[in-house]
Amino acid sequence: MSFPYQAVRRTTLLALTLAIAGLGATAHAEQRVIRIVVPYGTGAVQDTIARAIGDELGQALNAAIVVENRAGAGGTVGTAQVARAAPDGNTLVLAAASHHIAGYLYKNLSYDPYKDFTGVAYLGNTGYIILASAGLNVKNTSEFIQAVKTKPGAYDYASAGNGSASHLGMASFLTAAGAQMQHIPMKSTGEAVTELLAGRVQAVTAATIGVTAYRNDPRVTFLAYTGKTRSRFAPDLPTAAESGLPGYAFDSWLGLLAPAGLPAAERGKINAAVNKVLADPKVQARLASLGVETDVKTPEQFQDLLKADWEAAGKLVAASGARVE
Repeated sequence: MSFPYQAVRRTTLLALTLAIAGLGATAHAEQRVIRIVVPYGTGAVQDTIARAIGDELGQALNAAIVVENRAGAGGTVGTAQVARAAPDGNTLVLAAASHHIAGYLYKNLSYDPYKDFTGVAYLGNTGYIILASAGLNVKNTSEFIQAVKTKPGAYDYASAGNGSASHLGMASFLTAAGAQMQHIPMKSTGEAVTELLAGRVQAVTAATIGVTAYRNDPRVTFLAYTGKTRSRFAPDLPTAAESGLPGYAFDSWLGLLAPAGLPAAERGKINAAVNKVLADPKVQARLASLGVETDVKTPEQFQDLLKADWEAAGKLVAASGARVE
């Protein structure tokens, strides 16, 4: 009798083990996957931030977070993809000021930057830094402006692409200074900075997050910070307003947007998870090291910010005279 009993027992245990393993595999296969689309290449502000919060956000939402770079046309290629996605919270775009700016620079966008998106979670704010090539041999903003004015259109500046914040930031700076330079659009902030370091362009306006590592690099000169007040990440760097352009300021919000029509419950769930992540001291320190001043907002507060920014972007583009080439 012992042999059949043992056989039955082993068979039963094997069946239970396989059943449990099957349940585990099914649960794993069905784990939620959330794509955060970054509409720029590696090295851009959104890319670095998405990867800085991805692991913690995945844990907070019990989901797998996939950061997907979709660069092209000043961020509009990846953004258009999100606009067409299902409003279920599984596809988000990590957007910045360039999101609304594009709506005023491009005439034939396949989406409306304001109407076709819902503000899900605000992440923070970052300013920009104006850098010059060491080859230009200038020490400050005043000398830079004078050098550029001496040879109108003879010098080049690079940006993360047509319609990007780095494009408009530099264009508006030059307009305020009464100076002219040629715009060289690249695919990412990283590529634009590489052009500057190589001496192939003479200036770049890049988010603090992308250039802090080059503060002591002899190939570049840090000229000014574009925020309304000095950055706590570079307190010795004067603002552009302090450097001879009173009233000039340019910075960017950062946040997660979803396709319009996202249910309020799902919107609130993701917002709560992001705010939980932003309260983590480790995440705060990580983002601070990247030049991002974090803050939390409710979905409604973020949506109010987006409305105000949409209106301000139109005025900024008109005042700067910037256009997509």
